[in-house]
Amino acid sequence: METTKIALFKGKKVRKTLYQNEWWFVINDIVEALTESRDPAQYFKRLKIRDKELARLIDKGEVQFVPPLMLKVETDGGQQKAYCWNTEGIFRLIQSIPSPKAEPFKRWLAKVGYERIQEIEDPELATKRTRMLYKLKGYPDDWIEKRMRGIAIREELTDEWQKRGAQEQKDYEILTAEISKATFGITPSQYKKIKQLKRENLRDHMDDFELIFTMLGERSSTEIHRIEDSKGVPKLQKDAKRGGRIAGIARKELEKEIGKSVVSKQNFLPKRKLPQLRGN
Repeated sequence: METTKIALFKGKKVRKTLYQNEWWFVINDIVEALTESRDPAQYFKRLKIRDKELARLIDKGEVQFVPPLMLKVETDGGQQKAYCWNTEGIFRLIQSIPSPKAEPFKRWLAKVGYERIQEIEDPELATKRTRMLYKLKGYPDDWIEKRMRGIAIREELTDEWQKRGAQEQKDYEILTAEISKATFGITPSQYKKIKQLKRENLRDHMDDFELIFTMLGERSSTEIHRIEDSKGVPKLQKDAKRGGRIAGIARKELEKEIGKSVVSKQNFLPKRKLPQLRGN
């Protein structure tokens, strides 16, 4: 399962996705960060024409160089495939780009790669870094605790899915949508529209109740998979619907008591400042 994250280099967003336990970076994001080109895809195409050796590595790879892969990443229009390359490949790409930012970028890239190695050796580091990032973004401590627990429950669920026959990204999306529909009555994409989100992670914009019911639906699904020793996506899908229904029943009971919907438009996006109007 691939997971897209956003890293920042001097204010520029660089998407990276976890593939086979290492970070792969979106090539167009790297090119744009180093060159500030308005059309990084065209710049990359011209770069391959100028540097024949780079073009050969990209097409065929070598013993120490795996060629770039088309991996799914988040875009403004949802998940799409983009050319990505691992850390070694990106270092080679940088050699072909004449930019004063090259050296600082190499140090930044090395740091990102080193942090991933640390996380593999000590998974608790990844949790600590994630917790710190949420704190820096201004999330309250009690919300962070729920979010971190939710991440652990989600990882436990996706591990079960992988062991029981879910392999493609599409499988994970189908199963997640089943739980969401049974829990909240809407799919994740519909949920994001309600919260006016685009590339943002939906769960980073849920309130306490939304996180709690998400966890209940996913944890229930995990338990059903284990009890029934489910195999294959069709059976996992039925389990996911049942697990989500448990959370959905609890949600509806709560809504009766509090007199309002749990599904909220609330999000953690920065508030937009209205322009100051000056009098004549």
